[in-house]
This record gives sequence, C-alpha cells and structure tokens, in this order.
Amino acid sequence: MRLLVTPTFERAAKKLHALQKRDLDAAIRTIADDPDLGEAKVGDLAGIRIHKFRMTNQLCLLSYRVLNEDTLKLIMFGSHENFYRDLKRL
Repeated sequence: MRLLVTPTFERAAKKLHALQKRDLDAAIRTIADDPDLGEAKVGDLAGIRIHKFRMTNQLCLLSYRVLNEDTLKLIMFGSHENFYRDLKRL
C-alpha cells in the first residue's frame, strides 16, 4: 500500500512524542490493511473517510482519501475539537 501525506499531516506528525507517534503509526497500519474501515463522509467532505483511534487515552480523528486500490492519501489528524472546520478549509 502506497501512502501519500499532505504537508499539514507531516507538520503535525513531526511535533508528536514517541508514544503518540507509535499510536498514530498503529492507526495508519490499521487503515492500510482495510481502507474501508473509516466512516465515509457526505456533502462538503464527500470522498473523505474518517478513522477514530486513541492516542495516549485521547480520542483522535484521522482523515484520509482512497485514491485507488493501492494508494491512500493521509490528509490530517487531531482531536475532535474544530477538526471538521479545519478539514473543510483544506
């Protein structure tokens, strides 16, 4: 599975601690194994899927888009607060 990342995703991932990075990597591996796992969005966010996971006992959301059967584009991740507002801005 080929993974593409946006600059927003890369900047946020760079600021994580080692334990948080481990949880994020586990969530990415889960999505890579089964891309249909996330909840598909409709309306303004059509084509984007959201996967919920725990990062050091805090609920986080990971947004991604399936480009084709071998490629995923990781858009952004973060806590639920203002997540969808920021996602619409991208």
